Amino acid sequence: MVTNFLRTRTEDSWTIDSAIRYNDAYSTLSRGFSMEPEEIVEQVTTSGLRGKGGAGFGAGQKWSFLPKEVFPRYLVVNGDEGEPSTFKDRMLIEGDPHQLIEGIILTAYAIRANQAFVYLRGEFALGAERLGQAIADAYDRGFLGRNIVGSGFNLDLVLHRGAGCYIAGDETGLLSSLEGERAMPRIKPPFPAAQGVYAAPTVVNNVETISTVPHIVRNGGEWFAAMGVNRSKGTRIFSVSGHVARPGNYEVELGMSFRELIEGLAGGVPNGRAMKFFIPGGASSPWLLPEHLDAPLDMDYVQGELKSMLGSGAIMVFDETVDPLLVAWRLLKFFAHESCGKCTPCREGSGWLAKVLYRMAHGLGRPEDLDLMLDFG
Repeated sequence: MVTNFLRTRTEDSWTIDSAIRYNDAYSTLSRGFSMEPEEIVEQVTTSGLRGKGGAGFGAGQKWSFLPKEVFPRYLVVNGDEGEPSTFKDRMLIEGDPHQLIEGIILTAYAIRANQAFVYLRGEFALGAERLGQAIADAYDRGFLGRNIVGSGFNLDLVLHRGAGCYIAGDETGLLSSLEGERAMPRIKPPFPAAQGVYAAPTVVNNVETISTVPHIVRNGGEWFAAMGVNRSKGTRIFSVSGHVARPGNYEVELGMSFRELIEGLAGGVPNGRAMKFFIPGGASSPWLLPEHLDAPLDMDYVQGELKSMLGSGAIMVFDETVDPLLVAWRLLKFFAHESCGKCTPCREGSGWLAKVLYRMAHGLGRPEDLDLMLDFG
């Protein structure tokens, strides 16, 4: 079932003329504006759409948390995508930014917000160029600004480029950065729905989540809910990298097994080698073994039964030639470097863990290192 990924296959799909001609961009606005905002929230809730950037919280449920009759309110789209080996949102922004803008318009209408922001990772130069042009073109065609397509709904959209720090991917750290402050995570509560950007009610969703909204509005919540498995509804884009024959982004229906995705679509481990382990949901997710390949791409199953997570959708595959200690050291080195420094366990512990792992990976480990790592962890 095509929702997001396959729309980006035309060479100039990022341009407004191509998006309208081949992808029916903005065609769902008339249907959306014919509905009451609460109806869209209801359809998204019915769909079972969950956040596609990390924790998998219900999108419609998050929207419904906004306090009644408190204005102004804001929509913020998280396009920071700073976790290693995660590159699906970048593809959506570069390949079909008008799909994202259409989703932003419908979401903003649903939550009654007249101002939206896209927070984009600073390194995404091409994405910034194309999304910036797409926003300008959307204004020119009357899809943004005042009285959008004669609906009476007004929306301004601002593209904000970050400075490339990983911690800005946290929704509250992102809001701090958006306000011009250091990207420091905030203590919750209050949650962004009650007190987000500029201390106003705010919805924060990631690029893939918002890009899915037009398809739900067009086809209905039950259509989306009919795909997937259990509480993991619809499709997701997985960024498969590492030791596979065909690395890339794959949009699949949730419920497919890891084996079908990794060995089937991505071609499996090449050169006749065996898989040693794989990371299922980004650098911060616990690793899995080949014996877990037949497990379903089900957020709750992976978290409950396998004690891991689908997280950002970044699947990294490692073959038998890889030293797991070196991989762990490289990842810990990344997290130590990107720590915001606010909390002592992360600020001190991640750096020390990286040092101990480096020593162990280079044959200089000591018997007491395991206990030391448990203390730091």
